Amino acid sequence: MSENNNTEQEQQVDPAGSTMMFQRFVKENNEPEPAPKRPVTPYVLAGVGAIVAIGIIVAVVMMWS
Repeated sequence: MSENNNTEQEQQVDPAGSTMMFQRFVKENNEPEPAPKRPVTPYVLAGVGAIVAIGIIVAVVMMWS
């Protein structure tokens, strides 16, 4: 009977204790935030612009030939 009583006491651990420990862990162990990603849109637009410019140059050269 005493064994059953001991296991019941072990299972009735205060859940707020583990929550408080977790909150303290989060406060004390701050990870640095990752650097923001650089936008890709300007590079894509520059690439498309370069292709269009080359296409125009090729078209003008072929028209004058």
